Amino acid sequence: MFFDTHCHIHMDVFGNEQPTLIERMRLAQVTNAVVVATQPDEIEAVKKLTAQYRELYGAFAVSPQDEELKDLSPQEIAKIVSDDKMVAVGETGLDYHYCHEPLNWQRNRFALHVSAAHIAKKPLIIHSREASDDTISILRENNASECGFVLHCFCGDWAFASRALDMGGYLSFSGILTFKSAKDIQEVAKKAPLDRIFIETDSPYLAPVPLRGRRNEPSYVPYVAHFLANLRGLSIEEVAKITSGNAARFFGI
Repeated sequence: MFFDTHCHIHMDVFGNEQPTLIERMRLAQVTNAVVVATQPDEIEAVKKLTAQYRELYGAFAVSPQDEELKDLSPQEIAKIVSDDKMVAVGETGLDYHYCHEPLNWQRNRFALHVSAAHIAKKPLIIHSREASDDTISILRENNASECGFVLHCFCGDWAFASRALDMGGYLSFSGILTFKSAKDIQEVAKKAPLDRIFIETDSPYLAPVPLRGRRNEPSYVPYVAHFLANLRGLSIEEVAKITSGNAARFFGI
């Protein structure tokens, strides 16, 4: 029923618990998940998981939050994501919350990743925090709408969301949607076209209410779906079907 469109279950914080995590996913009716590598040394772990488990898919780009990471060329990234179980370039984008000017390295890395998506003919997973204007500008200047893109873990307002939607983009909602303080995000989730939304965990981060503070995992994505269903006046089954179908089409699964 459910599709966790963004998680990091390859990370060390999960140790060797992946078989247990996958079993809990299945029990929670989470039928697919995209595991996202953000460093070159994570690629092998992600590809191993996607080869081992039919419900897991992968994505890769160099993190937009760590200047010290070595950049890869668009051709190198396109080659890494070229196999069928690697479904996107990302996460990439801009983060002006934790990173501060001068940030030309971050903007250049973002543009490089859009080029990689064009070469690979795969969509983009975008991280954007407190950088809405520059995110839209770089997406537009580099024709990202031709590849397709999703603003993952969406944490902006309707003005940002509507510009992305006008470009053909998608929005993915994480456990943040369930937080009492997330009024702007909840407004966006109410207004966004139903055919342009996903749900995700971004695990191990951002566990949804009522599990906030715990280590997050893909089996918790139904909590996001339930909250979204209540916001939209839909059944949980409708939200599951809509968001899973959207994600499958977007990632070409």
